[in-house]
Amino acid sequence: MSNQTADSSTGHIPPNAVEMEETIARIRSHKGVECVVIMDRRGAVIQSTLNDEQSSAHASALSDLTARASNIIGMLNQNDSDDGEDELTFLRLRSKQREIMISPEKGFILAVIQNHNLMGS
Repeated sequence: MSNQTADSSTGHIPPNAVEMEETIARIRSHKGVECVVIMDRRGAVIQSTLNDEQSSAHASALSDLTARASNIIGMLNQNDSDDGEDELTFLRLRSKQREIMISPEKGFILAVIQNHNLMGS
């Protein structure tokens, strides 16, 4: 990541705008990708390919889902005799039509929704 200052309210380093645009363009070039949403851990939209209303709704739901999945990983750690800390690194959900891929990073969450029926596999 480039030289950036931490957001004083969250303490994280936001992704560089150029890096975000390049990442979104690269992801959107894949067949079937319907949207890309980058949000902070609280669900505030940083960047999105959706309109404002959809972005807010998706970011809120996906950040909540990510937090809940992270909590489950934490609960599993409590039952683990291993001293190593485990954490959520990737979450993938698949329905009949769509796939949601969530990558929680240090200070933000990257989510991609794709229609796997349009992927031409």
